[in-house]
Amino acid sequence: MTQQTDDQPKALKPALESMTLLVAAVIVHDKATNRVVLLQRSENAKFAQGMWDLPVGKSEPGEPITETAVRELYEETGLTVKPGSLKVAHIIHGAWGVEAPNGFLTVVFATHEWAGEPENREPRKHAQVRWVDADAIPENFVDTTSSALNRYLAGGTQISLAGWR
Repeated sequence: MTQQTDDQPKALKPALESMTLLVAAVIVHDKATNRVVLLQRSENAKFAQGMWDLPVGKSEPGEPITETAVRELYEETGLTVKPGSLKVAHIIHGAWGVEAPNGFLTVVFATHEWAGEPENREPRKHAQVRWVDADAIPENFVDTTSSALNRYLAGGTQISLAGWR
């Protein structure tokens, strides 16, 4: 028998059929050169083939969202960041997604502190990963993360809703 402590109430059974997918995206912004790290999805990608995007990925069960951001950024670009350097830049709440029929919540973080140089660590998923001038963001960009990036660059923390009536 498991003992319960006052600071950890008994967990409720998850309502899996109504779960919203939790996602993290990271804006790596070099303020000195006004560049951001972007990736272009490959023609083999499950979603948004050939389009530009931020480094982004799904949270694992039991994983804090800041750890998701750190892990996904490293897995996709080779860049390392400390969770404490991440600041919330934007929240996206989508009603539906390719792998999220019950919706998704994307926490978009921004950081100005990183180690390494961007490289394409998932060539099956991405055609390229590179620095892009913040004044020359490609137009062929995933709508939700493009909106988040543009609002961040304009200086505001915002919330976007996608696909809601």
